[in-house]
Amino acid sequence: MLSYRHAFHAGNHADVLKHFVQVQLHLYMNQKDVAYTYIDTHSGAGVYALDSFQATKTAEFDTGIGPLWNATEVPEALQPYLDLVKSMNPSGKMRYYPGSPYVADQMSRLEDRLRLFELHPADVKILNENVRKAEAHKAEQGERARGKRVIVEHGDGFQSLKKLLPPPSRRALVLVDPPYEVKDDYQKVRDALNDALGRFPSGMYAVWYPVLQRMESRQFPDKLKRLPAKEWLNVTLTVSTPGPDGIGLHSSGMFILNPPYTLEKMLRETMPYLVQVLGKDSGARFTIETGTQVTGAAGLRETGAGPRAPVGNARRASPLSGKGSLRLPGQSMVREEDKDKPAAPAPKPRRAWHPDGSAAAKPQGAAPALGKRPAATAERAPRPAGPRGPRPGGGGKR
Repeated sequence: MLSYRHAFHAGNHADVLKHFVQVQLHLYMNQKDVAYTYIDTHSGAGVYALDSFQATKTAEFDTGIGPLWNATEVPEALQPYLDLVKSMNPSGKMRYYPGSPYVADQMSRLEDRLRLFELHPADVKILNENVRKAEAHKAEQGERARGKRVIVEHGDGFQSLKKLLPPPSRRALVLVDPPYEVKDDYQKVRDALNDALGRFPSGMYAVWYPVLQRMESRQFPDKLKRLPAKEWLNVTLTVSTPGPDGIGLHSSGMFILNPPYTLEKMLRETMPYLVQVLGKDSGARFTIETGTQVTGAAGLRETGAGPRAPVGNARRASPLSGKGSLRLPGQSMVREEDKDKPAAPAPKPRRAWHPDGSAAAKPQGAAPALGKRPAATAERAPRPAGPRGPRPGGGGKR
């Protein structure tokens, strides 16, 4: 399906979360002298006019960049994102909003490479034109242009990861942001990331996703936690209580694999402000989770939920019935002499941050898996910083 056009949703609350986090990831990547490759699997048009027919028809920017335009006492971490948006509007009037390709072009360095993919035939033409205009503007100002360092392709961004990873410099920032028009998109994201991590385990992968009532959306973060990345961070922003009909996008998330060590602290300081400014009712909130890969024996220790629940096609099989040898990955067989041994002690709780700054308990294993790093704790000091049509339930892409 290629009906989704992001111009209807540009600048909404989901865009604010996504692009704010994207800016912070670029700033972190820029701290090293070595160049990196930015890969955008679903780039969109690159730049959006907020006074266009599509944008004014839904006016979703009133839920996002609109309330922030004249906001005061902005947290320090949010300022680079707002400065970028305002630099597109030198007159002071809010007319244009950046897509993720424009954010990448502005926040990355000249030596960094941009690989932009888009399947929609109309949007890829607009994206090409926007890139050409940006390069021409730099030339007029006497600035060096990226030239061949930025490439736009009309193609499947999921497949692009196979030919681009690992990158020559062994540094990459990947943004995965499909329309989620159909439920298969969730599985495609997981499969593409699983393959990408196998090719390039040290890459930084950022995934935007809608928080909807459908089962695929609700299960999506837990499936990403099982991917073979050393660490992950999951942040969500909810601006209002979902209606009884479940229609509309009220919440979205950013899931980062191999996140910067500085990101959690920065989000904890900034997300309460976004909830305050963008929140519409008492249902407005945010959540932040961090941890290590949940899989196999390590997953059992982290969840503390006893035998691992069957996943996928294994859900109909019972490894605990009969005398067969059927068992799930990471599930060991119990020896006869071990059956009467006392159960392991209950795991210690792991915190999850909430809008009021409190730390709610979340089950976590008492010990990390061998060879894996434990989940981040609050006491750990951060490392030095060195037009698409409406999708089901709304959207917030690029």
